[in-house]
Amino acid sequence: MNDSPGWAAPGSPSDGQGPDAARPAAQPSGSAADPGTADGTGSGPGSAADPGTGTPGGKWSAAQPPAGQWSSPAPARTPQPAPPAQQQAPGWGTHPASGTPYQYPGGWGGPPPAAKPGVIPLRPLGLGEILDGAVGTLRGHWRSVLSVSLVVAALSQLALLLVERAWLDRLPVADEDLTPSQALGVMGNTALVYAFQYYLEILGLILVTALLAPVVSRAVLGQASTVSGTLKAVRPLAPRMLALIALLLLGAVAAVGLPTLPGILAGSAALTALGIPVGFLLLAWFYVTFVLAPPALMLERGTAVAALKRSAKLVKGSWWRICGISLLTWLIRAITSMVIVTPFAGIALFAAPGGISSLFNGSAATSWTFLIISAIGGVVGATVTVPMQTGVTTLLYIDQRIRREALDLELARAAGLDGYGTPTAAERPGG
Repeated sequence: MNDSPGWAAPGSPSDGQGPDAARPAAQPSGSAADPGTADGTGSGPGSAADPGTGTPGGKWSAAQPPAGQWSSPAPARTPQPAPPAQQQAPGWGTHPASGTPYQYPGGWGGPPPAAKPGVIPLRPLGLGEILDGAVGTLRGHWRSVLSVSLVVAALSQLALLLVERAWLDRLPVADEDLTPSQALGVMGNTALVYAFQYYLEILGLILVTALLAPVVSRAVLGQASTVSGTLKAVRPLAPRMLALIALLLLGAVAAVGLPTLPGILAGSAALTALGIPVGFLLLAWFYVTFVLAPPALMLERGTAVAALKRSAKLVKGSWWRICGISLLTWLIRAITSMVIVTPFAGIALFAAPGGISSLFNGSAATSWTFLIISAIGGVVGATVTVPMQTGVTTLLYIDQRIRREALDLELARAAGLDGYGTPTAAERPGG
C-alpha cells in the first residue's frame, strides 16, 4: 500500500480509494450484519455474489462499474505539484523519467561553463589559461604592475652595477701574465659576481611576487587596483615579508653551499666540482617547493614560517607540474628580456669610448657609459618580463587552492556572483 496522495498502484487500493470506496454499504436484511461475514460485505445475502437475494435495500446500487474494471469512477484527482527538482532548479536538474542530469530548458550536456569575472575562469586552470591570465593582469593593471616592478628592477640593477664595477676594478690588466693563484682568484671573484646576480634576481622575483599578489588577486575578481591601494595592502605585512625573504635566501644559499662544503674544507677541487651539480639540484627542489610562499603570505596574511609550510603543502603531489610551468615561464621571460636588452647593448657598445674596437680590447666593459646604458636596458627588460613570472606564480597558488580547497566558490562570492556553485535541488542529497 502506498500512502502517497493522489495516486494508487493498480489493483492495490489505498485508504479510502479503490472499487469498494465508491460503492454504498450493503444494508442488512433484518439484522445488524449480513450473515455470512463479520462485516456484512462477504458472500451472504445482499452481496455482489448473490444479487438476487435479500430485500431491495440489501442489493447493490444500480450504478455499478462494468465487469472487470479495476477502479471505479472516482472524483477527479486534485493536480499535485511537480517535484521540487523540476520546479526550483533554474538550469540543471534531474530528467523526470530516467534521473539523468539534463540542462533546462533545452538540451542534454555537462555542467555549465565556469564563470570568469576577471582574467581567469573560476575552475582548475590549464597552462594556456595561466599564461593568458598573467599577461591579462599586466595588460589590464599596467599602472600598478609596472610601477612596482620598475622600482624593484631599478634598485636591483643599481646594486648589480656597483658590484660589477667593483669587480672590474679588481681584474688584472689584460696583457698581464697570471699565476695559477691569480687565475684562481679571478675565477672565484667571477663566480661570486654571478652568484650575487643570481640571488639578486631571486630577491627581485620574491619581492615583486609578494607586492603584486594583491594586484593579481583583484584581477582574478575583475576589480581595479591602484598603486596606493597596493602599498596600503602590503604595508602591514612588510616585516613578515622581509623575514620570508631572509629565510628563502638562507635556504637557497644552504642548498648550494652544503654539497660543496666538504670539498672546500678538504681542499679538493674534484670533490667540490662533484658537489656543484648536487647543489643545483637541491636549489631547484627548494625553489619549486617554496615558490608559492610569497603569495601565500600576502593573501593569507600568516607568518613567514606558516607561508613556507603552506607552499610545501600546496606543491606536494604537483611538484613536476609546477616545476615545468615555472621553467617554461622562465624561458619565455629570458627570451623576451633578451630581445628587449639587445638593442640597449648595441647602443652601449657604440657609445662606449673607442666604439666597437673597445669590445676587443676589453675597455668597453670598464666604461661607465657602457655599464649605465646596459643597466638601463636591464631595468626595462626586468620591468616588463618579471611581472609575467610573478603573475604565473600567484595564479599557480590560486589554481592549487581551487583544485584542493574549492577556492573558486569563495572567489565567486567575493566577485559578487550570487548563487554560483550552489547545488540545485536535484544535486542536493535526496534531491
